[in-house]
Amino acid sequence: MYNLDLVTGIIIAANVMASLRGFDNRIFFERYKFNVGQIRRGDQIRMFSSGFLHVDTTHLLFNMLTLYFFAHTVIAQLGTLSFVIIYIASLIFGNLLSLYFHKDEFWYSAVGASGAVTGVLYAAILLNPEMNLYMFFIPIPIPGYVFGIGYLLYSIYGMKNRIGNIGHDAHFGGAVGGYVVTLLLLPSLFKTDLSHVALLAVPIVILFVLYKTGKLH
Repeated sequence: MYNLDLVTGIIIAANVMASLRGFDNRIFFERYKFNVGQIRRGDQIRMFSSGFLHVDTTHLLFNMLTLYFFAHTVIAQLGTLSFVIIYIASLIFGNLLSLYFHKDEFWYSAVGASGAVTGVLYAAILLNPEMNLYMFFIPIPIPGYVFGIGYLLYSIYGMKNRIGNIGHDAHFGGAVGGYVVTLLLLPSLFKTDLSHVALLAVPIVILFVLYKTGKLH
């Protein structure tokens, strides 16, 4: 049984209200979406506001369900304030990485809470790496840390090959945000669970190596 904490409910409500407004009002949607050209011209609010807009109801529902399932794990272990810090930091980290990789593509645009939600997911996995996760078409449970590593490796693959209309870099950046901020908030994890901390860092190291060797693009 999952709990809907007050702060999670508020964040979900904010996403729903902003997204519904964006569905009905194209001017609102265009004004607050992530767009490289506008951000580089100084419209920095888009780095934050774009995280509350979504392309359609399916996109919105998927992100909010993921947030609902994993938010309580973070709140229960770190508290409400830390959860909010992780959510916002992951949103910004995701958009910063996306901006970095698309900095010369002035037309590039994106929306969605995926970076923030992925950060919460990765934080939850870091806090409870042995949690069992069930995936579509896979009848057996997957340990959280295995899923986390696999998800980020797929994100690297998606970034390298530009697979689908998906912001793989925002997902990856969000996960890094969740990982780093969680460790800053709870550094005791380095003593109590160093093996999982190290394993979950593997995709981050791989991305760095690929980038430094020029093999990412």
